[in-house]
Amino acid sequence: MKQSRKTCLFAALSAALLLTVILAVAVGAVAIPAGVTLRIILSHLGIPWLEIGEIGRNTEAIVWSLRLPRVLLGVLIGASLALAGSTFQALLRNPLADPFTIGVSSGAATGATIAILLGRLSGLHFPHMIPLSAFSGALLAIFFVYNLAKIGGQIPVATLLLAGVVVSSFLSAVISLLMVFAGENMQGIFFWLSGGLMLRSWTEIGFVAPYFLLGFCLIFAYARELNIMLLGEDAALHLGVRVDFVKKLLLITASLVTAAAVSVSGMIGFVGLIIPHAVRMLSGPDHRVLLPASALVGGIFLVWADVAARTVMAPQEIPVGIITAFIGAPFFIYLLRKKKKEIRL
Repeated sequence: MKQSRKTCLFAALSAALLLTVILAVAVGAVAIPAGVTLRIILSHLGIPWLEIGEIGRNTEAIVWSLRLPRVLLGVLIGASLALAGSTFQALLRNPLADPFTIGVSSGAATGATIAILLGRLSGLHFPHMIPLSAFSGALLAIFFVYNLAKIGGQIPVATLLLAGVVVSSFLSAVISLLMVFAGENMQGIFFWLSGGLMLRSWTEIGFVAPYFLLGFCLIFAYARELNIMLLGEDAALHLGVRVDFVKKLLLITASLVTAAAVSVSGMIGFVGLIIPHAVRMLSGPDHRVLLPASALVGGIFLVWADVAARTVMAPQEIPVGIITAFIGAPFFIYLLRKKKKEIRL
């Protein structure tokens, strides 16, 4: 992609993300004008000449304490899942791979569910208990999926999907068993597993943001190696890429980013599948463009999915994971049909 086109793409996506944040904060049970929303946000960012004295304190609290943290967390979660999906698809050279379909999200959800159950039943708590448990579960899941799918050093599409289904099914059974043991706490775990951003605060943003930023910087630093690995592992080895090291490092990093996201939002599927694929059709396979563009589009997509989740059936809220599933499942079917046609040809 030419530099001028790349600049225009990132400028457009950045502007779209900024507009998305403002409009999404303005939308809700209590409609707040976008101009007032922007004014409140800028005033809290320390703009010296901007005052909000005539704006009600309730309106200010709704914008700054309730809606803005939720929207920004949606940006981070969507960007994290899209970044992880782009990484998995490149490492496995498979457009059907994402944190959800290959079992990483299920592993993280299992670890987080165990932590939630232990916390509620035994009162056991320690800092970052849920995220650390989610990360451990994600690492175990990707370890089993990777080794089950590998055949002679290669990871065919069929075995990858089969391994992902097997591991995810087993982990789903584990989660179901834990929900039975949870008793009266089962409903809370169910809503968490369905995925959602309800009642999230600045605390969750403070946890997810470092994982995302560190993961993005590390993965983007290996964008050139990811481009080369698209040619195949043998070609990458001949071109000087330490394939095993890069694969293990980026698998762990992408799993960490996924675990951090899932630990605060629950299971939100298909974002890591559809966003990288859609962006790839627009920008091409160069990961120096694909990775940041996927993160931006993923953030925009999940914010609007969350807006739909909290407004379509207002005042009742739909878990955002259901919204993304309704959008992502048909797209996944489309990709499968497309791959079948390519195999026949």
